[in-house]
Amino acid sequence: MALSANLGLPRIGLRRELKTALESYWAGRIDQNALQEAARTIRLNQWTLQKEMGIDHIPSNDFSFYDHVLDTACMLGCVPARFNFKGPAVDLDTYFAMARGDEEAPAMEMTKWFDTNYHYIVPEFESGQSFSLASSKVIDEFLEAREHGALTRPVLLGPVSFLMLGKAKHPSVRPLDLLNCVLPLYAAVIEQLEQAGAEWVQIDEPALVLDLDDTATDAFKEAYAYLAQNKARMSICLTTYFGTLGPNLDWALRLPVEAVHLDLVRAPQQLDDALKQVPEATMLSLGVVNGRNIWKADLTAALEQVDRAVAAIGSERIMLAPSCSLLHSPVDLDVEEQLPAGLRERLSFARQKLEELSLITRAARESSDAIASELKTNQELFAKQRNSPEGQNADVQKRLASLSEDMFHRRSPFAERKAARQLNRELPLLPTTTIGSFPQTRQIRKARWDFKKGLLKEAEYRTLMQHEINQVIQFQERVGLDVLVHGEPERNDMVEYFGQLLDGVAFTQNGWVQSYGSRCVKPPIIHADVSRPEPMTVDWTRYAQCQTTRPVKGMLTGPITILQWSFVREDQPRRDTANQLALCIRDEARDLEAAGTRIVQIDEPALREGLPLRGSDWPAYLDWAVNAFRLATSGVSDQTQIHTHMCYCDFNTIIEAIAQLDADVISIEASRSDAELLDAFADYKYPNEIGPGVYDIHSPRVPSVEEVMALLEKMSDVLDIEQLWVNPDCGLKTRQWPEVEASLTNMVVAARRLRECVAKLQ
Repeated sequence: MALSANLGLPRIGLRRELKTALESYWAGRIDQNALQEAARTIRLNQWTLQKEMGIDHIPSNDFSFYDHVLDTACMLGCVPARFNFKGPAVDLDTYFAMARGDEEAPAMEMTKWFDTNYHYIVPEFESGQSFSLASSKVIDEFLEAREHGALTRPVLLGPVSFLMLGKAKHPSVRPLDLLNCVLPLYAAVIEQLEQAGAEWVQIDEPALVLDLDDTATDAFKEAYAYLAQNKARMSICLTTYFGTLGPNLDWALRLPVEAVHLDLVRAPQQLDDALKQVPEATMLSLGVVNGRNIWKADLTAALEQVDRAVAAIGSERIMLAPSCSLLHSPVDLDVEEQLPAGLRERLSFARQKLEELSLITRAARESSDAIASELKTNQELFAKQRNSPEGQNADVQKRLASLSEDMFHRRSPFAERKAARQLNRELPLLPTTTIGSFPQTRQIRKARWDFKKGLLKEAEYRTLMQHEINQVIQFQERVGLDVLVHGEPERNDMVEYFGQLLDGVAFTQNGWVQSYGSRCVKPPIIHADVSRPEPMTVDWTRYAQCQTTRPVKGMLTGPITILQWSFVREDQPRRDTANQLALCIRDEARDLEAAGTRIVQIDEPALREGLPLRGSDWPAYLDWAVNAFRLATSGVSDQTQIHTHMCYCDFNTIIEAIAQLDADVISIEASRSDAELLDAFADYKYPNEIGPGVYDIHSPRVPSVEEVMALLEKMSDVLDIEQLWVNPDCGLKTRQWPEVEASLTNMVVAARRLRECVAKLQ
């Protein structure tokens, strides 16, 4: 009989209870007992829900206070020396210091989890790296679930993926060489789970969908041979997601595990090959419900896949599951009360995805007749979508069809633009700026909320926002920044704000998704052709510029980032949706220029995130993604300076594509990754200007003047000093004013000192 399995649920709670508890703990308003109790409540609610849904394999250890990769590092005692870990167990404050930094040590690097907007903490492997079991979290949560009547399937990040996701901090260290050090610890954890009564363990190895060399392939074979030899009765479900196994499929299916999970949403083409190659003793877990998007499952299409699998290998060897963890989905559609009915009926959040999974499992066990009513309703919905003109905008389609080659290029090359631009002659060497946002206080958030609820009239709201802009402008002038921003008090989120002002985009009330730690976002829902009915930022930027004689940047979010950080329609190519968004941003940039704005920053932090996981697919994606940015930025004159911003990804591999964006200035994360991006510039002469981030804004730690100067000097060894801008890693929205003032003051002082040093040498 086919089994149902869930790979993981959102950790944040229906009302973001985890966020509230975490931030209260960090602020000292609650103690550790209260934090732990909030976490237990979330976990119990999840296990109870899945039991009620009839899910056969319910996960545990899918909960995390901050990040599951960080949890794994703590389980293995992989704590960087700067955190002074003495053992035997990693305590909660050390855990949070690793994620966020503290007064003594900077945080560990953070980057994107494959091609999602979720950020993970990057493990660090030092010279002489040692490991030890330093966290019992996976055992504790299994026992906790069992006490509440749920026999769960604990989730572990697999040993090979863990090592491949980490970074060596010394040239002599190769992460996969550490495999023999961590395998005994994994075996010990599995043994403890067996003793506690676990029957299955889910081991996630998402690296199996990447291009793997022989070293990685051998590591997988060695790892699972070792685990098979060192376990007793425990069954392993080897879990892959986010793509096809491709050439790795044949040998991955022959690893000594009891089940292999395949993502049949992202890679349906791998099912037939898997059915032909799967050994007789191995079960297949079929990811037939989309864990990454919020559209309802096509039950007919899913059941067709299931029927093929059952016919080939029998229902007793089949598990049915979401394509990946539901971490990437909002929690529950039932709490959404304001979505249009025609859109709402098409949506499915985590809870609803479990319902879909239960229906598909029931049909697999009995027959499609067992869900005849639900299947009929689902088929009618998809037929209605196929035959409806809803979502089409003739003007948008006409404009898209009329795109010409010259719309993707600035009027002059960068060198000519720079030479002719008056702004470049006004700015000093090493100009200082920020990325865009400033701290959003409780008063700012309350004003936005009251305006949204109709408790504030528009005139009152504008007055409050203008007061905040005035304060931010005065602050920046006092600190001594050269290029200012208006601070974005009117914006709740860099994507949500723009989505709310575009046609063809809808929003939820509680559709929160975790980005990292306590940071949650509500992705827009792009459900139709996208257009801009009116300017979105011009009035705020114009007002800010009137308060100062220094240049104020117009701040926009780029088309690829809006695309990547939204739930996107699936009835047209993503390329077309990206170009629709690009045309909206193009119009906004031109309106900013017409209003007197001389610098327009169009942020694309998600450009690298959208890169396909297999190298053979990179050129096609980069072609349309780069062109979408150029379409958005090429409508302005040469006198307007275009900036962009990128952060928290490994950009070294796409440095040529970044150059092809042809932004006049790019600001890019550097401090948290110890300026590793500079390695790319050692081999590639970046032609335009660049502002590598000089301090980490995701940590409350204030960098000293000396630290910032050292980083700037390191950058100047690789880049021409005339190319360099000085800025933080990212926006300052989530920080507190005292640390922002101290950090920016030190940053400006460091830039001035370096200018003085350069002047003395000339």
